[in-house]
Amino acid sequence: MKRSSFPTAALTLSAVIVTLACARPMQTQDAKSPAKSPYPSSMAPLEQYLMDQNAEIALARSAAPDSISKDAEVMVFGPKGYETAVKGHNGFVCIVHRSWASEAEDPEFWNPNRRGPMCLNAAGARSYIPNTMMRTRLVLAGRSKEQMFAAIEAAIDKKELPPLEAGAMCYMLSKQGHLSDRDGHWHPHLMFFLPSAEAATWGANLAGSPIFEDDDAADRMTVMMVPVTTWSDGSSDSAKGH
Repeated sequence: MKRSSFPTAALTLSAVIVTLACARPMQTQDAKSPAKSPYPSSMAPLEQYLMDQNAEIALARSAAPDSISKDAEVMVFGPKGYETAVKGHNGFVCIVHRSWASEAEDPEFWNPNRRGPMCLNAAGARSYIPNTMMRTRLVLAGRSKEQMFAAIEAAIDKKELPPLEAGAMCYMLSKQGHLSDRDGHWHPHLMFFLPSAEAATWGANLAGSPIFEDDDAADRMTVMMVPVTTWSDGSSDSAKGH
C-alpha cells in the first residue's frame, strides 16, 4: 500500500491489511524519490522473523482493547507459517504481520524487525487473512517478491482469494508494535477496508481531514485509516501530529 505521510499497515489485504497500513495498513514515504532500502533484496534468515509464542500472543492481543482481544482467535507465525495458537469465540482474529505484508516498492519489505499487530473483525479476517496466509506460504517456499505479487494477482483474477466483504475493519492500537524503522508504532488507529477509489466519498487525505486513505493496487482495495487518541491499554497517544 502506498503511504504519503503514514506507515504501511499491515493488510495490507495487503493489508488489511493496511496495510494497512492495517496498514496493509507499515511504511512511511516522503512525497519525493523512494528511499534506498537498508535491507537485502531477499528474505533474511527465518529465525530473525520469529518470536516466542507467548510473547507473540500478547503482542497480537495488544492490537485491540482487552474487551475485544481477550475473546479473539490469535494466530502466530512459526517456521511453517501462521497457525492458530488460541481459539476465539467473538469473531475477531488477532495477528502480528511481518514485513512482506507491505507493497512491492516498500524499502523495508524484508525488514525482520517489523511487527504489525492487528485485530480484525470477522468480515476483515475472512477478507484479509487468506491473503496473508498465501503471501507467507510463498515467502517460506523461497519465492521472490516479484513471484509472490504475480501469484497474488493471479489468485485474485481466478477468485482463489475471497472478495472483500462489507464492514471489514481492524484495530491497530498496539503501543508495542514496530510498523517501520522511521515511525515505530506510529499512532493508534482503526482501518476500514473498502473497494478501490473510495477516498472522495470519505473526504480522506484532504486538508484538515482526520482520515488517511491508501489505494492498495496489488490487493485491489482502498484502506481508510482513522487515528484515535488512545492505545489499547487506555493510555493517551502523546506523539504530535499524524
